[in-house]
Amino acid sequence: MALGLQTESSGGGDITPIVKWDAKAGDLIKVDRENDGSGWVKNETEMTLPISFAMDFDNMQIGWLSFATGAPDFQMVNLGERMPPKPSDDHKQCFRVRIASGELGLREFSHSAKTVMRAMDKLHDQFVEGQAANAGKTPVVTIGGTETVKIDTPQGELRFKVPEWSINQWIDRPAMLDGGVAPSQPSTQPAPEVSFSAPAGSPPPAQAAADPLF
Repeated sequence: MALGLQTESSGGGDITPIVKWDAKAGDLIKVDRENDGSGWVKNETEMTLPISFAMDFDNMQIGWLSFATGAPDFQMVNLGERMPPKPSDDHKQCFRVRIASGELGLREFSHSAKTVMRAMDKLHDQFVEGQAANAGKTPVVTIGGTETVKIDTPQGELRFKVPEWSINQWIDRPAMLDGGVAPSQPSTQPAPEVSFSAPAGSPPPAQAAADPLF
């Protein structure tokens, strides 16, 4: 598989805020921590689909994740490096990747559910397929909706929802992915004319021109 993860049946002080995917409800949730004067509180906001963002596949990581202590414990390597040994029975295989947009800012997205890892595996295959024709570019991923996945278990059928996503555009690498700040105004430069799903030279999707990411 593209990610090298088997999908068949570090502390809590993350600097970069996260988004998470609820594999049962099929929700993309933005998570922010704010100080209300008496301490840090977590605020969660469900994002409306469809939503688009740049995804930093070039610096994607795979490894192991555990919540045994209450805080996430990541043991990760860069994609393409040898998978580290499993730290404990509580750790599960996972991926971690940065995403960015004007709406979300810079965030980390990770998951350890096998259903979501399978969906990411397919998305990464699409990235690899388009990489050569878009050298130096960063893919824009759009989550258009959800796909229901049914799994038979000894306890009966379980239903999960995974992102229905695809790469629909390639853009110059956003400075935000490297810790830079998004421009305060939408760029006046014409939108890229290379679409992942259309031949080079085809007009970009209407949404990309009308709703800039940055």
